[in-house]
Amino acid sequence: MATHPDSLQHAVALRYASGDAAPVVVARGQGMVADEIIRRAHEAGIFVHESPQLVALLMQVNLDARIPPALYVAVAELLAWIYRVETAGSTAPPTTADAEPQAAEPTE
Repeated sequence: MATHPDSLQHAVALRYASGDAAPVVVARGQGMVADEIIRRAHEAGIFVHESPQLVALLMQVNLDARIPPALYVAVAELLAWIYRVETAGSTAPPTTADAEPQAAEPTE
């Protein structure tokens, strides 16, 4: 989820299961659509992470498409952090290194 003062809120939902080649964009949108994505995630108990830079890059990925290789490291760092939070039962904020994964620009 990302909020920009001069623009609408944006949200992207990813699906990833063990054995998948890469995470897949299953929902993305802005404004009311973004609000609905976030609301449904909260209702389902799915973790919502705010990362404007990563969301901006993921908004460029088509629905039902795998994320591009250029984003693998950034998304993997985020998924690893979420896994650690869920298995530890802690909601403590990530460390500085984990808080904002660095993402390269996707290539076509």
